Formats: sequence, structure tokens, C-alpha cells
Amino acid sequence: MLKHKTIAFLGAGNMAEAMISGTVQSGKIPSEQIIVSNRSNQGRLQEMKAKYDVTALTKDDLPFNEIDILILAMKPKDIDKALDSINHLVRNDTVIMSVLAGITTSHMEEQLPAGQPVIRVMPNTSSMLKESATAISAGRFTSREDMENAKELLSSIGEVFVIEEGQMDIFTGIAGSGPAYFYYLMEHIEKTGAEAGLDPELARKIGAQTIFGAAKMMLEREESPTQLRENVTSPNGTTAAGLDALAEFGGGKAISEAVKGAEKRSKEISSSLQSKQLVTS
Repeated sequence: MLKHKTIAFLGAGNMAEAMISGTVQSGKIPSEQIIVSNRSNQGRLQEMKAKYDVTALTKDDLPFNEIDILILAMKPKDIDKALDSINHLVRNDTVIMSVLAGITTSHMEEQLPAGQPVIRVMPNTSSMLKESATAISAGRFTSREDMENAKELLSSIGEVFVIEEGQMDIFTGIAGSGPAYFYYLMEHIEKTGAEAGLDPELARKIGAQTIFGAAKMMLEREESPTQLRENVTSPNGTTAAGLDALAEFGGGKAISEAVKGAEKRSKEISSSLQSKQLVTS
């Protein structure tokens, strides 16, 4: 379905690069069909062009009449300005995909031409390795074919989950922000290993392989996380001692609060934009 589609990114930051990298590596879409743009940072655009062999243009030079899928990848605070600048330029059948936390499909639909197909997307930066956990939710005017095209595109950067938009904030808390929790965990594993005499790079590799192996166990076996944990926890053993320390210092609560904190912020971004729109309308 995507072989002859032109895909453009409005924004050339880390998430746009992660998605472009995964998409180009997958080979599903020729790099010449991918356009990356920003407002004026020519240095960044040339860097992206050199790395991925994609077309790089400033926003003012985008060929809107040729774009089939337009991916909004700027900062959430810039969404209203961006929508206002494109609402008279996009084709009525161009699918607008947003990867911005907290930006609802209804918020975008209100500022785009009537009937514009909109899809809300939440990937994560593991897109760069084609291992993203990506959620998508359809807007009011999005067709089944639009969703199938979105799934095909996004499957090139990892696993795609179709969810209700009301679940997008908690998905953001788990998967959108989730990689950072594991990087934070790895920082402490590396530091603790180094303090005990391990080479920091060796400690990092040991920790990363352990997390990778545990993730594969979760994906490939039928046991629940609780059962897998119990399987490796002998009474009065080393794992039990480690888990006791996690419980004593609030490890489980910290994880839950991290997810809920990101979820809350996603909702706050959405509410703030809605309030701003009400004031200015």
C-alpha cells in the first residue's frame, strides 16, 4: 500500500530521526519518498539528508500537494502554530499523523479542514532499532485504509498497538516515556557495578543483556511477570534479598509513580492546549 506514498515529517528532532532511521532500514519505503523538514535549521536538515538519503526541505518549501502522509513531529507547544500554518495547504485526503504527547485528534481536527483524516501516534525512541512499542488511535474521519497504511508504515519501526484514544495517556506513561526508566535503571546498575570494581562498560553490557533476556522471556513465554519473578526467587536466596531491598526502598511504588507521572503530564499538556484554544477562540 505504501510503495507509492510520499511521507513527510514536519520536525527533524530525535523522534523524527528515530522513525526515519527505522523506516529506511526496513526497506519498506524508498528513501526518496521520505521528506524531512523544519522551520529553518539547514544544518540539521543536511545532516538528516546525508545520514538517510532522504529529501530535506524547509517547511516553506514542502510540496503539500504531493504529500500522502504528513507526520507532525515538532514540540507539543508548537502544535497550534504548525496547524495554523498548514491548514490551508494540505490536501483533503492527506493523512495527518501526530507523534506529540498530549495532543488529541479532536484538537487537531478543530484546526484542520473539515473531514481531514487524523491519526494520533505514540512511538518511542527504540524506533531507531525497529523495536518501538507504538500506539495508534484514529480520528473521526480516518478510514480503515488510512489505519492500515499507518500500521504498515509504523510496523517498520516495531510493534504497533491499536488502542482507544482515551488509553493514550497511560500508554505514553508506559511505552512513550518507558525507555527512559530503563536507561535510568541502567545508570544505577552501571554505577553500582563500577563501585564494586567492575569496569563500567562491562557492567553496562551485563546489565543490558540481563534486561534484554528478561524482556525476551516476557515476550516468548506464557507465564505472567509474577510467575516469572517467583520462578527465579529461592527462599532466603540472593534474588529474594534483592527483591526485599527493592520493597524496602519503594522500588515498586517508584515504578508505578513514574508511569503515573508521565501519564499525568500527558493529560496536562492536552488540558493546557484545550484551555488555550478556548481563550483564543
